[in-house]
Amino acid sequence: MDGHDHSGVFHTHAPVGKMKQAFIFTLVILVVEFSGGLISHSLALLSDAGHVLTDLAAIGLSWYAINQSNKPPTENLTYGYHRTGILAALINGIALIFIAIVIIIEAYHRLLQPEPVHSLWMIVSAGIGLSINLYLGLGLRGEENLNVRSAVLHMLGDAAASAGVILGAVLILYTKWYLVDPILSVLISLLIALGAWHIVKQAINILMEGAPKGISLSTVATAIRQIQGVYDVHDLHIWSITSGKNALSCHVVLDGTLSIRDSQAILRNIEHELIHLGIGHSTIQMEDAGHPHPDSVLCADDASHQGHGHCQ
Repeated sequence: MDGHDHSGVFHTHAPVGKMKQAFIFTLVILVVEFSGGLISHSLALLSDAGHVLTDLAAIGLSWYAINQSNKPPTENLTYGYHRTGILAALINGIALIFIAIVIIIEAYHRLLQPEPVHSLWMIVSAGIGLSINLYLGLGLRGEENLNVRSAVLHMLGDAAASAGVILGAVLILYTKWYLVDPILSVLISLLIALGAWHIVKQAINILMEGAPKGISLSTVATAIRQIQGVYDVHDLHIWSITSGKNALSCHVVLDGTLSIRDSQAILRNIEHELIHLGIGHSTIQMEDAGHPHPDSVLCADDASHQGHGHCQ
C-alpha cells in the first residue's frame, strides 16, 4: 500500500530564477578575476579564477539538473529525473578536487621560484569577486536541495578565497613577500578540496541508497512498533530519492482478523509518524503473524528465502 500524499512534504523547491542570475554574475567574476590574474601575475588570483570556472560549471549543471528534476515521471523513470541533480553534484565535487590538485602542483613550483605580483590589481579583482559571491551565496543559503547547496558551497568558498587573496595582496603590498601568493593558493586548494569531499560523500550516499543523514533505522523501527495495532516490522529500507526527498518501504505485522478499514487506520497513523521523522514517501506491506519472512529489521537476502521475493 502506498502512503497517501501529504502536501508539501515530498516537494523540494529549487530557485531556478536565482540559479540563472547566479550563472550570469559568476561569468562576470570569471572574466574579472582571470583578467586580473593575468595582469597582476598572481597565481592566487588565477587559482581563484579557476575555482570560479568550476563554480560556473557547477551552477550551469545545477540549473540544468533543477529543470530536469521538474519533469514528470515516465514508465522508464518512475521517480522522475530527481537524481540528475545528485549526479551533477557528484561531478561538481570531483571537478573541484581535480582543480585543487592542479593548483597545489603549480603553487609548489611558485614556492621554489617566487614571482613578483601586482598587489593593487589583486585587491581590485578579488574585491569584485568577494562582493558578488557573498551576494549570491547568502541569497541561496538555506536551500535543502543538495545540488543548490553544492553551488552555494562553491560561492561561499570562493568568497573566502577572495578575502584571503585581498589580505595576502595587502601583505605583499607592504612587505614585498611574494611567497604569500603560492601559500594562499595552497590554502585555497585545501578549502576547495575539503568542501568538495563533503559534497561527494553525500552524493555517493544518495546514489548508493544509504540511510538519509539524521534518520536512524532503529529509531524509525521503534516508532513504527509503538503504534497501536502494530506487532512488528521487518524488511525495513530507508533511502533518499534526492536531497530532501526521503522514502521508506517495509513489512508490518498486524492482527490477521482486522478489516481493511481498521488496517487503513493503522496505516494512516504510521504515515503520520513517518512524516514527523522526515520521511514523506512510504510503501508499506501489511501481513499477519503467519508471514514467511524472517523477523529481522534488515532484509535477509539469502538463498533460502529468495523464492518469496521479499527482498526485491
